[in-house]
Amino acid sequence: MIKSKKLLALGLAGGLVFAACGDDDDSSSDTTAEASDTTAAGGDTTATTEGGGGETVDGAACEVTDVGGVDDRGFNQLAFEGAQEAETQFGIEARVLESTSDADYSANIQSFVDEGCDIIITVGFLLGDATAEFAGNNPDQQFAIVDVGYDPPIDNVRTLNFGVGDPSFVAGYLAAGMTETGTVATYGGVNIPPVTVFMDGFVNGVAYYNEQKGTEVVALGWDGSDGTFAGNFENLDDGERIASSFADEGADIIFPVAGPVGLGSASFASEDGSVRIIGVDNDMFEADPANASVYLTSVLKKIDVAVFDAIETVVVNGEPGGDYVGTLENEGVGIAPYHDQEGDVPAELQDEVTALIDALIAGEITSDGS
Repeated sequence: MIKSKKLLALGLAGGLVFAACGDDDDSSSDTTAEASDTTAAGGDTTATTEGGGGETVDGAACEVTDVGGVDDRGFNQLAFEGAQEAETQFGIEARVLESTSDADYSANIQSFVDEGCDIIITVGFLLGDATAEFAGNNPDQQFAIVDVGYDPPIDNVRTLNFGVGDPSFVAGYLAAGMTETGTVATYGGVNIPPVTVFMDGFVNGVAYYNEQKGTEVVALGWDGSDGTFAGNFENLDDGERIASSFADEGADIIFPVAGPVGLGSASFASEDGSVRIIGVDNDMFEADPANASVYLTSVLKKIDVAVFDAIETVVVNGEPGGDYVGTLENEGVGIAPYHDQEGDVPAELQDEVTALIDALIAGEITSDGS
């Protein structure tokens, strides 16, 4: 029966990107490192924090990450921050198991099923099949999943998706307005819909700028069906290599949709001095302080808000299943501040970006190129 359920890669879905954002050094998220305990499941880590305040609810909200890990500075970390906020507000215990390969997905979900978690939150498109299988085999177990939809819906799975095409469109328009070389670029971790939806929006935003301004800004890395991909979401060296290649082709603004791979591009930009980066999922100016100076802005996917909503809806209010969609209008997605680069962004362009966001919300234009 589970095999008949169609996994939807919604145009709303966001990235595995930063989709996951960690690095390969010894640093880790302050929100998780001090509260981690070794578990037997796949050699992963279970993290908990202490919190309180507000309505107290007994139970546990349990996250299974993708291979980016919980300290990825991106979507896995954001998801756990949402669980931690629920812990603070409701007293629910926040736990996490990190997956180091796709072989860990089922083992980690099974571990949390065995523990009797009140909700199991799986993060990313690659966990879609495993989540559907376990939900079908355990109809009384509640789940939520980031970046996946199911057709038909699964009663005990709350889907969390995001209209990231719109803010990516805005980022493309901004990049086209800021480039000094007339060339910008984007690339992904893997060619899957939750990644390419960002790339579609970005390239369409560049094209819209050209249409409005009569310019010919070139967007490298994606043609609507194929493009540049690292083939993974973990290797920072790949991010440096891809950014260097784009820079050699003249790109001075790069939009990586590749998790921690994108941190390698930011490192390259810091050393090179002539390339700006647009971050993804998280506000990377804040999440990647070592390279903060290179971030023009970030395309925000507020997974923490969606996960908190899922825990409140399913565990606190007892309303299983359903779906959540983050949009520009409900502020589930957005564009980060320009931070240190605000002075470099002309006031006229800033006003155009604001007007573009308003037009997208109003439905006066669309980010799909139509």
